[in-house]
Amino acid sequence: MESNVIDRVEKKYLITKQDKKAFLKLIHQKMRKDGYHKSEVSNLYFDTDNYDFIIQSIDQPIFKEKLRARSYGGYDRVFLEIKTKLRGKEYNVGYKRRVMITHDDFNRLIKGSANVVELAKKSVENLNDIQIAREVDYFIDRFNLKPKILVMYSRESYKGDDELRITFDEKLKYRTNNLSFNKAKRGKIYFKDDRNIIMEVKAHGVLPLWLVKSMSEQKVFPQQFSKVGKIYEKIRKEENV
Repeated sequence: MESNVIDRVEKKYLITKQDKKAFLKLIHQKMRKDGYHKSEVSNLYFDTDNYDFIIQSIDQPIFKEKLRARSYGGYDRVFLEIKTKLRGKEYNVGYKRRVMITHDDFNRLIKGSANVVELAKKSVENLNDIQIAREVDYFIDRFNLKPKILVMYSRESYKGDDELRITFDEKLKYRTNNLSFNKAKRGKIYFKDDRNIIMEVKAHGVLPLWLVKSMSEQKVFPQQFSKVGKIYEKIRKEENV
């Protein structure tokens, strides 16, 4: 069972389909398919009415924190996640604390008929889950957070030695109303150009030499890319046109 407290170095790259094809030639030799190799991912981001947390993320502070609910297509579980990131000159270290509930219970949470601690007790795996549930409840109450933006994409995942993980996120879409996971396939398309795949590399330490060499050959470089941050900027730009 994957830990409900996760920390790792994360780097993101915007790549083309041709870039992906070149990376996959090496990945198929060096890594293996993840247990959930292909999945449809939906992330519902919570924020204040003024979008304070998303705006803070866009400003790229040294420390940032956000709350989201994640759902995988065909799987009756919702992961409530407090995601924290510490940014340095050469790295981004992410910490993720999460607790799991059912879709029906998540709908109860959104309607205000139950809190996370009450719901988490139904499927608790260890005492740490209850502590994380308390943190989520506190986070929601303290900042009066509400569901704001639903982000959807198709993910392809690979894992290697030393907990190296590489994912490819494609078909990025979003919605700001009717935020139900049940209608997650509907949404506006984000990317309009060829560099429309988000490759994310997650590792506990330095990246393997074969991967660094391949990136250098293809002139692919890491960049700051928050999905919900970029989508928020696009929404605001469209509103001001």
